[in-house]
Amino acid sequence: MSLRKQLFIAICLFLLVAFSGSFFVSLESSREQMLGQLRSHAQDAATALGLSLTEQIDDPAMTELMVSSIFDSGYFRSIRIVNIVDGEVLVERNAATHIEGVPGWFVSLVNLRPEGGDALIMRGWEQVARVEVLSNPQFALAKLWDSTLGSLIWLLICGLLSAVFGGWLLRRQLRPLDKMVKQAQAISKREFLSLPKLPRTPELKRVVLAMNQMVEKLKALFAEEAARSEKLRVEAYQDGLTGLANRRLLDEQLADHLLVGEQSSDGHLLMLRINDLIGLNQRLGGQRTDALIKTVGELLKRLTQVPARRTWLAARNRGGEFCVLAPGLDSTGAARLASEISATLENLRLTGASDCMPVAHLGVVAYHPGEPASNVLLRLDQALTQAQQHPERPWIHLAHTDTVPNHSQHDWRTWIDDALTEGKMQLYFQPVVQCADTSQVLHHKVLARLLDPQGEAIPAGHFLPWIERLGWSARFDLAMLEATLEYLVVNRWPLALSLSGNTLRDQTQLKQIIDMLESLPELAPLLILEIDERQLPPPEELQRLSHSLLNTGYRIGLQHFGGSFSQIGNLTQLGLAYLKIDGAYIRHIDEQPDKRLFIDAIYRATNSIDLPLIAEMVETKGELEVIRELGLFGVMGRLIGPPEPM
Repeated sequence: MSLRKQLFIAICLFLLVAFSGSFFVSLESSREQMLGQLRSHAQDAATALGLSLTEQIDDPAMTELMVSSIFDSGYFRSIRIVNIVDGEVLVERNAATHIEGVPGWFVSLVNLRPEGGDALIMRGWEQVARVEVLSNPQFALAKLWDSTLGSLIWLLICGLLSAVFGGWLLRRQLRPLDKMVKQAQAISKREFLSLPKLPRTPELKRVVLAMNQMVEKLKALFAEEAARSEKLRVEAYQDGLTGLANRRLLDEQLADHLLVGEQSSDGHLLMLRINDLIGLNQRLGGQRTDALIKTVGELLKRLTQVPARRTWLAARNRGGEFCVLAPGLDSTGAARLASEISATLENLRLTGASDCMPVAHLGVVAYHPGEPASNVLLRLDQALTQAQQHPERPWIHLAHTDTVPNHSQHDWRTWIDDALTEGKMQLYFQPVVQCADTSQVLHHKVLARLLDPQGEAIPAGHFLPWIERLGWSARFDLAMLEATLEYLVVNRWPLALSLSGNTLRDQTQLKQIIDMLESLPELAPLLILEIDERQLPPPEELQRLSHSLLNTGYRIGLQHFGGSFSQIGNLTQLGLAYLKIDGAYIRHIDEQPDKRLFIDAIYRATNSIDLPLIAEMVETKGELEVIRELGLFGVMGRLIGPPEPM
């Protein structure tokens, strides 16, 4: 029972006891007063009648007449004239006991008995008779009932008003406690909320101040760990001059995309090398050369910040050499990208940022999952060498040498539309387990394969880029969510399902998803919706989105985390279920101590707010042992189990 209810019940009981006591004391006092009045009234009547009959005692008719005249007033139960000598009753008048308008239980409770009085009738000095008078309590009971009823109504009105006012006052005074409960619940959800308005009650004010101090302390500790982790990430994976990724992160990401997996897809790698960097440095000076390098870096950064290119990576290898890793980009898109970059670089020459023609050489090569990274980089060097040998050509494109079916956009559009329309989708599930005990499954990650016209299941890495180009990401997510919920209705397995950034930014599609989730609240404990860190909307929009999803009862997780660790301060307001660390920061962690430091820093920051960490793409036992030592909560990857139909 809540404190408010306990206090309210205590106040009601106190009022009940106080009013009941006051009521019974008032009733008893009135009863005693009435008894005294009845006694006095009876004695006065007896005395007056005795004096009146002193002269008329020998006249029976007059005696009876005087007794009747007094008795007929109705205030007496009985009047008797008794002879003292022999005890004979000379005159007697009695009235029947009948009380109107007063409940019998009240008569029994009050027990207002008749009170009597007596007086002597004298004949000279001789005592002749005795007058005995009993008062009638009928009128006293009626008056006492009316008085009691009025007092009871007044006390009930006062009690009701006191209870209402007391309840309102309690609610108002204890409102800070409700806010502190929400504050504590927010902390348990990894949210830091301070109460700006302090209560006036000194005791509650001290408690609120203490809670605010604790929240600010947690905020400071979390910010400190987050800053430390971000610093380590910048030192390890970011170029100091341009702010782009460095060669190390490029190699890690390229190795990720070359792994054969469900999400693996073909793509292109572009290399840009500024023409005659040493000569520029001698002719223009170091500052202008550095400015040119920064300008090129800004150009590539703007290219990769487009929402549709969030999965791309722009990096600076060394000196004036840059790379753009574009997974899912086809040959037509690669040619368009190279032409766009070449045109922008030509503008730099026209503005005087460079005096070379061309400003930079570009080489573009295709890659395919499963081939060694060394082969891709070798072809890229060949493409760049050809570009340097043919300055009249702005860029050189080398396609992949393997025979890969080159379907047209129409082919892809036709069979993907057919697969989504007719539900030709096959769900695959990859286990996510605890680090400490890999036999304990936390949930299964839901993946999808579409069936092509020949009935073969196509991995997501092949068709997802085309779904994004066709603008069908929201349509695909809705189909996946519907299939997953249908599966959960029959099979009660904890699952995790990814939603694309395009779906989250489309308010119409997002409303359909929320309506679908709200229609099945019983499945909320079994499904976690995952958002890709590379496709996160702006902080304010992300917070509104997370609250909309959390209001349905379903939880949210963040996958592929690590590239934007500076945003972790905003993540504390989202009530996340977990963070999944990107596999690029996990691979070879047992051989690279700086990766271990980075993951340890992330763990310290998230552990301070009780946010579980899950490692993605764990491939070796050495990696598993290290992340187990670091204290991470969960792990997934081919070492644990590949995606399979359930």
